[in-house]
Amino acid sequence: MSTNSLSPANSAERPFALEHTRNIGIAAHIDAGKTTTTERIIFYAGVVHKIGEVHDGTAVTDWMEQERERGITITSAAISCNWTDPKGPFATIEHAINIIDTPGHVDFTAEVERSLRVLDGAVAVFTSVEGVQPQSETVWRQMDKYNVPRLAFVNKMDRTGADFIDAVESMNKKLGANAHPIFLPIGAEENFKGLIDLVEQKAIIYNDEDSSMGAKFDVTEIPQEHKDQADEYREKLIEAVADYDDDVATKYLEGEEIADNEFKLAIRKATLSLKFCGVIPGSAFKNKGVQPLLDAVINYLPCPLDLPPMKAFDEDENETTVVPDDSKKVAGLAFKLWTDPYVGKLVFFRNYQGTLRKGTPLFNPRTRRTERVSRLMIMKADSREDVDVAYSGDICAIIGAKNIVTGDTLCDRDLSVSLEPPTFPEPVISMSIEPNTKADQEKMSVGLQRLSEEDPTFRVSSDEETGQTIIAGMGELHLDIIRDRLFREFSVGAVAGRPQIAYRETIRSESEGVGKFVRQSGGRGQYGHCVIKLEPNETGKGVELEDKIVGGVIPREYIKPTFDGIKEASQNGVIAGYPVIDFKVTLFDGSFHEVDSSEMAFKMAGIFAFKDAMAKATPSLLEPIMKVEVSTPDEYQGDLMGDLNRRRGQIQGMETKGTLCLINAFVPLETMFGYSTDMRSLSKGRATYSMEPSHFEQVPASLIEDIVKTSTKAPART
Repeated sequence: MSTNSLSPANSAERPFALEHTRNIGIAAHIDAGKTTTTERIIFYAGVVHKIGEVHDGTAVTDWMEQERERGITITSAAISCNWTDPKGPFATIEHAINIIDTPGHVDFTAEVERSLRVLDGAVAVFTSVEGVQPQSETVWRQMDKYNVPRLAFVNKMDRTGADFIDAVESMNKKLGANAHPIFLPIGAEENFKGLIDLVEQKAIIYNDEDSSMGAKFDVTEIPQEHKDQADEYREKLIEAVADYDDDVATKYLEGEEIADNEFKLAIRKATLSLKFCGVIPGSAFKNKGVQPLLDAVINYLPCPLDLPPMKAFDEDENETTVVPDDSKKVAGLAFKLWTDPYVGKLVFFRNYQGTLRKGTPLFNPRTRRTERVSRLMIMKADSREDVDVAYSGDICAIIGAKNIVTGDTLCDRDLSVSLEPPTFPEPVISMSIEPNTKADQEKMSVGLQRLSEEDPTFRVSSDEETGQTIIAGMGELHLDIIRDRLFREFSVGAVAGRPQIAYRETIRSESEGVGKFVRQSGGRGQYGHCVIKLEPNETGKGVELEDKIVGGVIPREYIKPTFDGIKEASQNGVIAGYPVIDFKVTLFDGSFHEVDSSEMAFKMAGIFAFKDAMAKATPSLLEPIMKVEVSTPDEYQGDLMGDLNRRRGQIQGMETKGTLCLINAFVPLETMFGYSTDMRSLSKGRATYSMEPSHFEQVPASLIEDIVKTSTKAPART
């Protein structure tokens, strides 16, 4: 990216050029300090004049009542600020930074997923004591999935047991990251007092008298006792970035001096390659290291122009591209919906191309309908600022759009392209929910519909046999928050049933199945007949359908209805009525009737064929397995491991970090209900844990009968 000339893609009216815009996310494991870091960023950038604290319930980006009460982030919050680095390659140029603070809890992983889909860069926050934690790995994989360049901020350098170099090494070992410090800490734990800038070869010493603000610091020469370590890590940093910049490589090999800005641009190039991650130490809570992090965001993370054009598909499914250019036709992605009590439905929108003005009609290729933008807003967490125009690269909120779901493309009618939407994991837990009174029934239906529109991992359905309303989500906390929101936002009193596990079914052997649907009545009858081969697929590969019909034994127009029937049947397996995963179906034979055959008849034939084949293919029941990490003082390690074993857990390994022991295990979700209480009891409240979905495993034979008996999904026996 040029530092002195601006791209013609910029409109002359833009307040901030595309080159001077950064769209970033702050993402990490729960309790790594994302929200505290975001609060410090907006304080130093001048958005607020008082530092908000998570533990006091005053954090600007934790604005929901539940967030402030529980001290956790539940929904991603967008906020904008401005920053200038007077020393970097973009010196004296003010930049606009749009930040999304994302939740750390795995139950709200959809918030991270959709945020990373529309962001240009990210800051991954780690703690200096634990290093890489389970949810850190999930977030890192999500960044890889969407090709998001990133920096790492190793937080909590003031904590007992803080070890910056160990945290960097855990990134390299556990994440396969090519992570290198671009700053080193001066001291650790209670002696953490500043940073060493490895690029400019200076020390940043924070003023103890200003510890409550962290705004005052002195830039000095590197203290003599830290000189050798600084030289060693600067050398490693130059070697790492030389792989991505020929000029720096040449100067390094020839022993020439590398200018600071030249070095910074080389680090930027390495970061944008996605194969390098610069690491910065700090303590957001103690107000140290946040300004260097902001400088690094401007100097090393991408602007919209630095990224490859966004892939899109036109009406004929041909691949095309969307580029950040204010002069082109509008195209962008609706990545989040939110119901606001004052203005109604807010649609969070990343504008990838063109200039969007208030009042503009936008076309939705999915619904083939036009939506009118009545208002445009720039979000500042729970407050908002009306604007008349959103330029390419901007993240804004639209009011006035009605028939929108998460992942919809909104574009100019003449353009009509579809951008790739974010993908979301399937729910792992469900429970019934009953309104307390008749009056609550209608309000509950409205509330659940709105909440399911907002959250793609929250599902609502009705059980046809019992008439109950079933809600499904990513975990106990997720569904607890949903119930709480129903009560607070929609005034619905409701009682929840016992959580149900989202089991899956699969097959272990090959089989053939025949489906025949024949009905004769006085007039025209029904006739559909198909023969399929059913075989197991690789774990995680999903469902594959193959058409091997030859000679027209089934006409082309009946192939799709047959596959539709097979897909419908696979939603209710033969053991306990759970969805069937990881199988391959080959349709290879059948017959039809010139008059009586119809799409409906072949759909029914597909259903019968699948049920027939699955019953003969050694069906098995699978349960969700959670990846669990328990952090405990040494003295409780034995009791906690014994408890995990009682829960059918498989211990994967242990790690000692100072006085803490980290236990990693795979544990069936079914046994993890109420674990939090038991764990606290066994450790006198000193242990903590985190868990995330890992994979599915076969249910032990001794438990299958009980699951089938209690399952509300069990198919009727005939």
